[in-house]
Amino acid sequence: MALPDAGPDDGAPLGEADFDHVFLTSDLAGDGSPLLLAVSGGPDSTSLMRAAAAWSAGRGGPPLLVATVDHGLRPESRFEAEAVGRAAAACGLPHEILTWDPPRGASQARAREARYRLLAEHARAHGASRLATAHTLDDQAETVLMRLARGSGPAGLAGMSPVSTRRGLLHLRPFLGLRKAALVATCRARGWDFVQDPTNADPRHARPRWRALCGALAAEGLTPERLARLAGRMDRAEAALEAMAGKAAREAEWPGPEGGLDLARLLSWPDEIVLRVLFRTLRPDGEPGHLRLGRVEDAFAALRAAAASGRALRLTLAGRLLALGRDGRLTASPEPARRRGRRGPALTEIAAGRPHSLGIGSRDA
Repeated sequence: MALPDAGPDDGAPLGEADFDHVFLTSDLAGDGSPLLLAVSGGPDSTSLMRAAAAWSAGRGGPPLLVATVDHGLRPESRFEAEAVGRAAAACGLPHEILTWDPPRGASQARAREARYRLLAEHARAHGASRLATAHTLDDQAETVLMRLARGSGPAGLAGMSPVSTRRGLLHLRPFLGLRKAALVATCRARGWDFVQDPTNADPRHARPRWRALCGALAAEGLTPERLARLAGRMDRAEAALEAMAGKAAREAEWPGPEGGLDLARLLSWPDEIVLRVLFRTLRPDGEPGHLRLGRVEDAFAALRAAAASGRALRLTLAGRLLALGRDGRLTASPEPARRRGRRGPALTEIAAGRPHSLGIGSRDA
């Protein structure tokens, strides 16, 4: 990921040249296949829809689709989604409202998961392989702060990527280098109506609380631009570390048809690389799920201690069974069905048929 460049002044509206640069560098055109724009009606996504429509029409860009997810968490949400539909029609773009029926007490995290699921299903149904959202530099800064507070490692502090994959879609975030204030100013200067979601300022949710702190942090020099630059640097380091982890995993492959890893060879690498190989072993599909860094660190410590004493060890972690033989071969397999769904520690050691806790703390990393 390239480090973000400084965008226009906070309150300065964006011009056509600004959008041209953003869309060209974000490869919005792609291969010409349909592109789905996720538009909530706020100033960020409204700017994305309006500017992308004009840019695509002027440059013969890809077919654009617009979708709004109505989470049903506020009485006004349906009206706002319908307003997006009218704005999309004014741009000559097809629009559809995707409705989620939230369970009682649904959290923002569950709403986010439902939103991307509905968007992915809609994209596939209409032949779109790419999704664009209007995350801004401010969103990136808040994400980095939230992950820092949770004790995230380099991957978490890399923040959001301008291009990633999500549910089989290519997820584009073309506005990651732009300040939200510039998009608000653009909407006002061009007469683009937008809505303000009160949830974005509700202190009951984590992100608005962090957003409220950003002004004080910026006064001390921790500006959104600097946090975004940190994310870019961490992303660059993450790519290098992942490349090393791939090499370490290949070199530590257990010879023969049994498969697995030679833990002794793996432990010759730096701890950070070993941890990454363990992550890959526990999540062979590449999905992080609920696997947290602190728990993998505890598993690593237990495996290293067992290897040093030459004893076998079996650990269950996040639905996977790690088995270390006395010969040093480490394998991973799905956790036995009889133990799945059982309440108890996130990480257990299985010895003599009886599990016991390895003393996992309450770290949220």
